[in-house]
Amino acid sequence: MNRQQTYSEDELVILLKQRSEEAFGYLYDHYADSLNGIIRSFVSDEQHALDVLQECFIKIWNQVHAYDPSKGRLFTWLVSIARNTAIDKLRSRSWKNALQNRELSEREQAIPATTGLNIDAIGLRAAVHHLKEELRQVLELAYFEGMSHSNIAEATGLPMGTVKTRLRSALIELRKFIK
Repeated sequence: MNRQQTYSEDELVILLKQRSEEAFGYLYDHYADSLNGIIRSFVSDEQHALDVLQECFIKIWNQVHAYDPSKGRLFTWLVSIARNTAIDKLRSRSWKNALQNRELSEREQAIPATTGLNIDAIGLRAAVHHLKEELRQVLELAYFEGMSHSNIAEATGLPMGTVKTRLRSALIELRKFIK
């Protein structure tokens, strides 16, 4: 019978630093969907997002020795790499050239997606900075990083109920500040 191997975070990091392909497969299986969700918040095209996800896992494999558990949890480090890889892709010359060279029909389909609220234009990011640190942290992870409640709980080490309570409190405080 083929049993799925499970690892604690510490075991996984040790095995990754030892270049274990089995541990890397486990990492991919358990974190790819979450990281892809974060990447998709920056890169709307599914194929390009998958390319960025692949680049992200290559960076993780090549930079795993740089991970320091004393500075944060593994998931937080992975999120940082995914976010930075997506931003780097958007800033790259090849990405900008690819956008300019798309057919008009593709551009027309992309226009409605870009006409949403500009968070910076309405001052929402500035308003978020007036929240207490504990509320701001979960709000930013949920709404600006696109993380689910369970991912936030895992990344911060907080219980799920605390994450939900802090999110609700943050939204109530934010609503008061905006009015």
